[in-house]
Amino acid sequence: MDEQTQIELEAAAFRRLRDHLATRTDVQNIDMMNLTGFCRNCLSRWYQEAAADKGIAMSKEEGREAFYGMPYDQWREKHQTEATAEQQAAFKVAHKAD
Repeated sequence: MDEQTQIELEAAAFRRLRDHLATRTDVQNIDMMNLTGFCRNCLSRWYQEAAADKGIAMSKEEGREAFYGMPYDQWREKHQTEATAEQQAAFKVAHKAD
């Protein structure tokens, strides 16, 4: 496989992950962090870092909006719930070494 095809496939897989997460608003970022060690915010930060690697200035909020498809505050208001005591405890355990 040539490099350009690999890049296109990776980009398509990323877009599919982004779109899948956009439809699964029931899955909270804290749950993702507890189970996988990354969440939507991580993905938006990685997007921002990739832009910086290409010399493209992008703020944290611009990176989040590019990933979430709307301003982050708007997404949180629409979809984010308060973390339960159990979720917070699991987060502390999962990220004890961090």
